[in-house]
Amino acid sequence: MHIELGPLRPDPAMLVLGLTLLFLLMFTLGVLLFPRIERLRAERWDATEGRTVRAEAVRAEAEAVRDAALHEIAAARHEAARIRQGYAERGAAAIAAARADGSRDREQLLTTGRARIAADRAEAAAVLRQDLGGLAVLLAGRVIGEPVHTVAAERRTVERFLAAD
Repeated sequence: MHIELGPLRPDPAMLVLGLTLLFLLMFTLGVLLFPRIERLRAERWDATEGRTVRAEAVRAEAEAVRDAALHEIAAARHEAARIRQGYAERGAAAIAAARADGSRDREQLLTTGRARIAADRAEAAAVLRQDLGGLAVLLAGRVIGEPVHTVAAERRTVERFLAAD
């Protein structure tokens, strides 16, 4: 099969030389230039979009750390509220116990005081009755002009009068 190319028919030596130079050029480009171009392109991508990707990763990590810190703070606040509530309950119980002790002590003091007042009143009444009897006999003796204490002691007049009250 022979194709007639006319004036475009190449010289075989030039065709071999052209193909050899083409393969040499492709080899040079593939071995030396393309890896360099790819490395420069990768460096350029790393300098531009790679930083953005790394910045997004750092931001995501920072948000995760922030969320963890916020969760920790919320847990600490919850724990602090629980502790405050516990101490408030303990304080209320201590106040109630102190009030109960105070009420009990107050009632005891009032009971003791009332008993002491009643005893002192009875003692004072007895002493006053004795003094009243003595003073009454003395006054009667002055009014009459002669001593009546022996008669009063024999008849027990003062005791009967005071017993009638």
